Amino acid sequence: MKGWLFALLCLTLAACASAPSTAPTSLFNDSQFKPSSERISADDVFALSAEMRDYLNVDMAPLLHARGTRQGLVAALMTPGLLRLEYESTMTRNASQAFAARSGNCLSLVIMTAALAKGLDLPVRFQSVTADETFGRTGDIQFIIGHVNVSLGDRTAEVGGHRSDLLTVDFVPTQGAARASTRPIGEEMVVAMFMNNRSAEALAAGRLDDAYWWARAAIQRDPKFASPYNTLGVIYWRHGNLAEAERALSHALDRDPNNTHAMSNLVSVLDAMGRKNDAATLARRLAELDPHPPFSYFMLGMNALRERNFVVARDMFAKEVDRAPYYHEFHFWLAQSYLALGQIAEAKKQLALALEYSENGRDRALYAAKLARMKSGSIQ
Repeated sequence: MKGWLFALLCLTLAACASAPSTAPTSLFNDSQFKPSSERISADDVFALSAEMRDYLNVDMAPLLHARGTRQGLVAALMTPGLLRLEYESTMTRNASQAFAARSGNCLSLVIMTAALAKGLDLPVRFQSVTADETFGRTGDIQFIIGHVNVSLGDRTAEVGGHRSDLLTVDFVPTQGAARASTRPIGEEMVVAMFMNNRSAEALAAGRLDDAYWWARAAIQRDPKFASPYNTLGVIYWRHGNLAEAERALSHALDRDPNNTHAMSNLVSVLDAMGRKNDAATLARRLAELDPHPPFSYFMLGMNALRERNFVVARDMFAKEVDRAPYYHEFHFWLAQSYLALGQIAEAKKQLALALEYSENGRDRALYAAKLARMKSGSIQ
């Protein structure tokens, strides 16, 4: 059985109130991994660089004086021509890295915003946004992506509860925003999310040693956050440590028995261990909970494309677009299906959406070039 790997990209929350407050060290096997090639420190996540301090004290001073501290910061973040922020998902950056690059994914930009707000003595509150999950992938690793934002108080009020004077900063549209709700999360979880993201990104790049140490740090930072246990299980699986993978994924399910992502990974691990009956039993439970898992329609669409059944391909990709409308790759392959069917106008529309929702420069360049060729009359 060849399973898809689910490495939760930090923002899918699965914390459990009854989880232990200390990390279960029995899940770690440090001797199997080389030391990390990069610094791993919670102190770096919100640290202000000298450039950021100069920006607050010099560049932003007129804006802060004219609009007030909080409104001035928000204006700097959101107004074109000031900080000039760009959404970019290649890597999760800490505050100083996101500021230097002027770009990052939503967690990176939230962390940078919070760091700047703290530098101005503004209280902050982090929030998980409860809405439909969105997807991403690198090779055979799928990422299930949630969403966080940050609310800013003012210097005279503590942030707590649901206050009408909080000003929320959100950098990306959220699928299901109309029915979304939020819940406060602590800074410890935000740091653990950052570390889990870095672990998943290292895993996708094949840097298993770095991935292990980032996941380990995430668990130690916030043992109540369930996602790093799943990531750790995937790392062990990729590293060939099946017994350790089984323990980590089982621990994730102990914390959250209906976690279908950890469950899917555990099915594949049990199968690889030769425990076919256990794998089949868990697979049946998984099918009951999630009969149409992420990317299932996508894989059916790709199979249909290979068989040149373009109508079925179109319909399958359309199903994925319906449930994940902000994921660029689904729009791209839907465009390819329309193109194969000779429906050029629909193909252009979907390719334009793929370009709009693309998350890094490489994909943007690819989609822009293809769209330009289509508009020029070349459909190859």
